[in-house]
Amino acid sequence: MLNISELSLRSPHFRASDRLLQPFWDHLLLHHMSLVSSPFLPVILAFSSYFCFSLPFAVLDLLGERVPLFHKYKIQQDRRPTLGMMAKSFMTSLYNHIFFVLPAVIIGMFILPTPTLPRDAPTLYQLFTEGLAILLLFDTQYFIWHFVHHKNVQLYRWVHAVHHEYMAPFSWSTEQLSIPELMTVGFWSNLDPILLRCHPLSTWCITVLSIWMSVEDHIGYDLPWTLNHLVPFGLLGGAPAHDLHHQKPSSNYAPFFSHWDRIFGTAVSLKKKKVD
Repeated sequence: MLNISELSLRSPHFRASDRLLQPFWDHLLLHHMSLVSSPFLPVILAFSSYFCFSLPFAVLDLLGERVPLFHKYKIQQDRRPTLGMMAKSFMTSLYNHIFFVLPAVIIGMFILPTPTLPRDAPTLYQLFTEGLAILLLFDTQYFIWHFVHHKNVQLYRWVHAVHHEYMAPFSWSTEQLSIPELMTVGFWSNLDPILLRCHPLSTWCITVLSIWMSVEDHIGYDLPWTLNHLVPFGLLGGAPAHDLHHQKPSSNYAPFFSHWDRIFGTAVSLKKKKVD
């Protein structure tokens, strides 16, 4: 593993490169080595992101019609999650992480080789391209997995049905998953950056972004400033696409992008309703 003393001996011209993220990366390596080298960091990033991103939308759901500025964008206004439903989804995710994800990380510490951290930070271009590659690869993997689990009755019943308990998704239901589904998603999330030889900083950034995109898919609001509206040409499905998937499970299988559903004819668009 990278030694802190090695960093202090680096020549000045190394830092004066075109890597704008180098000072930030140096700071992490010099002052937070124990954190960034910990195998628990991806789990901490993923679960804390899920919690922080979901909480504001949970508050919106509980307030409901009392906040008309946001409630008018709710896709299924006749279906509103209760506090009990939210607690159940969150506790399912918490239970899965404590009793399955963390033990898997601990076992991996004794089996897998200790990764090394590079001295160089990624360039902004590298950060973007590696992040996009991870998202596209995961999107393809999950589209195939998702399609198969909806077409096979037994797989759906024993693996994926847990996620479809509610017809109207809400933020906390993002990680209401069965153990097999959670471990499959976790396996891809850890393997894909290795296969693509991504920089650790790219991996951590895309972990947070992918959690945000997943939560956005499940918020149940077609907000005009979410990523599916900000990214042009309808490249992202977002909440409208995934909300329809929970209503019509034979549609919109892809988790993030829309191209696979368009190619295979499983894309269904949400009918636009007039918003005052």
